[in-house]
Amino acid sequence: MKSASFALLALIVGAAPALAESRADRAACTPDVMRLCASHIPNVTAITGCLRQQRPNLSPGCRLVMDQSDRPVRTVSNRP
Repeated sequence: MKSASFALLALIVGAAPALAESRADRAACTPDVMRLCASHIPNVTAITGCLRQQRPNLSPGCRLVMDQSDRPVRTVSNRP
């Protein structure tokens, strides 16, 4: 179990742009990944999809992280 936890943390750290932007964001979602989406480890894309599907079951902190990651990115145009 320790090796699985370490592998998960390594994946989430490596997948920061895909799943979470900061160490605090990763910490908020790691327990939910282990609880709800462990069967998708080590597939980061599948973990992210699983967390989206499990949104009603997420902890408040991870739900906030996922809500922030689902926001469209604003672009700045240089057009007049």
